[in-house]
Amino acid sequence: MPIRLHNTLTRRVEPFQPLHPDQVTMYLCGPTVYNYVHIGNARGPVVFDVLVRLLRRHYPKVVFARNITDVDDKINAAARNAGVPIAEITDRYAAAYREDMARLGVTAPDIEPHATAHMPQIIAMIERLIADGHAYAAEGHVLFDVSSYAEYGALSGRSTEEMIAGARVEVAPYKRNPADFVLWKPSSDDLPGWDSPWGRGRPGWHIECSAMSAAHLGETIDIHAGGVDLTFPHHENEIAQSTCAHGGAVFARWWLHNGMLTFGGRKMSKSLGNVLELHTLLDQHPPEALRLLLLKGHYRQPLDWTDEALEQSVRTLDGWYGVLRDLADVQTDEVVQPIPEAIEQALCDDLNTPIALAELSALADRARKAEGDEARKAAKSALLGAGAALGLLLQPAEEWFRQGADTVDAEQVEALIAARNEARAGKDWARADAIRDQLAAMGVSIEDGADGTRWSMAR
Repeated sequence: MPIRLHNTLTRRVEPFQPLHPDQVTMYLCGPTVYNYVHIGNARGPVVFDVLVRLLRRHYPKVVFARNITDVDDKINAAARNAGVPIAEITDRYAAAYREDMARLGVTAPDIEPHATAHMPQIIAMIERLIADGHAYAAEGHVLFDVSSYAEYGALSGRSTEEMIAGARVEVAPYKRNPADFVLWKPSSDDLPGWDSPWGRGRPGWHIECSAMSAAHLGETIDIHAGGVDLTFPHHENEIAQSTCAHGGAVFARWWLHNGMLTFGGRKMSKSLGNVLELHTLLDQHPPEALRLLLLKGHYRQPLDWTDEALEQSVRTLDGWYGVLRDLADVQTDEVVQPIPEAIEQALCDDLNTPIALAELSALADRARKAEGDEARKAAKSALLGAGAALGLLLQPAEEWFRQGADTVDAEQVEALIAARNEARAGKDWARADAIRDQLAAMGVSIEDGADGTRWSMAR
């Protein structure tokens, strides 16, 4: 079935067709590595991970790049405040980001370009822009001349006046136009810098992604994705400089933007003091529950974070994994389970994860009620396939229920359960209840059933 995606540039949902029939190229704006990211920063990687999984099922080759911005004034400030070399900051938080994404079930990108490793390409692109009359050098800076690109503002749909009003435009005497943006800026001796035709300096933020994308994916890519907050100025500026540097070639054919994660209806930001650090949340809650929560809303809409929504995600996964635990005796025929048609159809329709999740819940209900070997086998296969399409239900059911079990001695738990069962068989209810209380004090929850007693870590 065809994939249909909303294109921010055209403001329409359009049938997706890559430039080359057998290959898709996709670029996702990655983190600036000066600190741990917050949970809002994880929404894009999670929802676009579902897209990458979908594309890989439909096309022979997908080349997916997600960059690391490792030169930035925030990084410089973090290193200065900590009294450590800049590389120590960038290496630490780039590694933390990779670890956090892996814990969320986000597949690693095929390419992870670092800005500092692409200075020759950045400088060469700036030189082309100057040579073609799209940029100019002034007082150690190089700026892009927005008046040289007639389509500037097409992505965000803003007029020049609106863009100036909506951006933190630096008023500088060396600018020809207030909206001109920095491609290169000078570095003092205490800041990182690279030799260039304009003196020792460092790149502006926007040029980095243009240069890295061209270096690894080519002048024209199929999909460029990121948060809606990047539409302007970052992505608008990327289009201008990339198109002008490559003789008018289309930079990205589809632009996809995810909505923001909000907290009480307000955007998460450090200035508002409502930031929830992803690294901490992953230690406090099941990572899969965080992933599920981030997929509950349609990716283009805002999604409000609440503790109640997270608790509901945990309970939902308890239910789904409970079904799989009840089907533990069922062996499916395939190593990789086929994706149910209704799930694939929902995801092909502009990544409609709410519909896909509703269908997954229906599949879990049917699997819970399935009777007979063949029906149970088909139900389990469908449930696993549906989960895999969303990056869910990929761990054994027992692992889900025993998350945090490293804090208890499993052999002791099993021995206590055996002792309790012995007490129950002998109708020693007081001892059986005392053992249950002992297990509860250890953080262990038990469930008696026809197949015996099962245990999990209490939540």
